[in-house]
Formats: sequence, C-alpha cells, structure tokens
Amino acid sequence: MEAIITVVGFLGAGKTTLLRFLINSFIEQGFNPYVILNDYENANLDAQQLSKQMASNAIKPLSGSCICCSGIMELRNMVNRIPDRKNGITLIEANGTSDACSLMEFLGVGLHDRFLPPIQISVVDVKNWQKRGAHNELEANQIQISSLLVLSHLEQVSENRKAEVIQQLKIWNPTAKVIPMQQLDVLLLPELGPSLNSAQKLDHQKAHWASCAVDLPNLPHSKAIDGICAALPKSLLRVKGCTIISGDAHYTYFERTPDGKVHIRPFNGVPITGSKLLTIGPGSETYLLQKIITSILSKNQVIDKNTP
Repeated sequence: MEAIITVVGFLGAGKTTLLRFLINSFIEQGFNPYVILNDYENANLDAQQLSKQMASNAIKPLSGSCICCSGIMELRNMVNRIPDRKNGITLIEANGTSDACSLMEFLGVGLHDRFLPPIQISVVDVKNWQKRGAHNELEANQIQISSLLVLSHLEQVSENRKAEVIQQLKIWNPTAKVIPMQQLDVLLLPELGPSLNSAQKLDHQKAHWASCAVDLPNLPHSKAIDGICAALPKSLLRVKGCTIISGDAHYTYFERTPDGKVHIRPFNGVPITGSKLLTIGPGSETYLLQKIITSILSKNQVIDKNTP
C-alpha cells in the first residue's frame, strides 16, 4: 500500500526545503514519489522549481484553495487519480496557514484502498516558534496531530532555545517524535502511523488569510527586489515572486520570509504564469502592491540616470 505524507508548518518554516530533501532521499532509495503542492495564489512557481528533481508529470500544483476545508474534495480527488506505480509514495505540501488538524480529519475519508492512512509531518522553525503574535495559536495547531516534528532554522539558535522549544512541543504533542531535519531517515517515514494525540479546536477563520498576486515587470537590478520587499507592509507574512533582471537571460525567484530576510536565486525555466509578485497576510491588496512596484521602479530609474 502507498504511504501518504503531508508536510505542514507555518509560513517560512522550511516545508519546501524538507520536501526537496524527501524527494531526493526517496528517489535514492528506489521510491517513485508523487508530489502535490498547495499555495494560496500560484503553486506553479514552487512546482516548477521541483522539476529538476523529478518528472513534471509527477508534480501537481493546487492553487487558490484552502485544502483544510473548501479544497479538501479537490485534494482528495487529486490523490485518488495518482497513477498506481511500483514503490509509490505521495508527498503533499500544505500551504503555511493550513488548519492542519482539520486537514488530517477530512483527508483520510474517501481515499482508495491502495493508500495507507495519511500521516502528517510538521516543520518547526525553532528560531521563530511562538513568536508569531496573533498567529501563535495557528502555529501551535499545526503540530498537534503530527506523527513527526522536524526542527529547522537551528543554525543561529542556542542549545537552551532548542531545548526550550522541544519542551513546549512535547506539551502540545507528547506522542510525536522530535528530530532535527538533518537526522531524518526517510526509510522510517512510511512506517509511521497516524497520530493518536488529541488536538484543541481552532477557529478555522484564523487559517483564512488575505492573499494577492500582481504582474511584476522586468526589474533594472536585484536591488529593486530588496526595495520592493522592504516597502511592502510588515503585516505580510509571506512574499515571493519571479521576474527578469535586466541583462539576465534567466528568470529570478525571490522570497521574503516572516523574519524580513530576502532570499534571491535563479528560477528553473520560464514561469507559466509570467512574472508575478505574490503576498499572503494582512495588506495583500492589488492597488497597494502595484503602487509600491511603480514607486520603486521610478526611484531606480532616477538612480540609473544619475549614475556615471
């Protein structure tokens, strides 16, 4: 029977990093993974970035749906349509605001008999755990019925902070195993069973956030990306985009994580939706995003004209 592993965690916790690790590790062990990616506005951007690791017909983006409620039927149908294959394993990455408890409650109902009951892995950003202000309850909800809690962002935290977070995780979910990402053994994952932990009920509206996507023109240089990300409201918990930098032959992907850091890297191929700026969180308004883009481009044009 085919295992289904659902990866959850707060925005920027490292879910896609874990997913990449799982894909490579399972392929090395002779598995045939199938991946479903969920995101608010445009899951295609992340899906295309995985096409270097596996065939594109084994990656399915699911955009614009809350897979823990209105999108659960679509997700379930996607899983049931996955081709039967030798040593198959299904990996689902939920968006960073998913009500993880509701997702697991409904996903396992109506799946074909060839699938094992879904299990859930939560990625926990140790550096920022429970520093989300009004969103702490959602972050805690995302670990309560996971069978495994994977620790990320350990590079800049003390051993005391790590121990403190692990202690808190054990209070919220005493039955889950807790390990750093680098110690993960993928061969043990298909053997995990669904969590037996009980979860506190979350007001589901706390998992429904504003989101927005706007076209992004070509930018004169990478500093314009920094300028756009800095000008966007701090209330936005997720910012990502894809565009062409003047003089480059390839597209550039960027993201601003909840801690404000901006990461820029080459994009794999050509985005099927064109250049986009995507945001999640309060302040995700089309007019505001377009105004900021126009302002930053105008400033950069003045700078370019005055540069010798």
